[in-house]
Amino acid sequence: MTRGGQRDRDRERAAARAPAKGKGKDDGLTADQRRERDAKALQEKTAKKAAAAASGGGDAAATSTSKATKK
Repeated sequence: MTRGGQRDRDRERAAARAPAKGKGKDDGLTADQRRERDAKALQEKTAKKAAAAASGGGDAAATSTSKATKK
């Protein structure tokens, strides 16, 4: 089989799979709504990480200090 024939067959297979995926994530939100949702999630994540670090259970603080002391 020539390479061109395989390429055409692969393109057909890819085109057949494309409609199954759809056009990505369409959650029905506008760009501003999505931005606000993401900002809120990021704030919650950083607050949770800060609380874990303050209680001594955060491994992120331990790894950053251990890297600094190794140098």
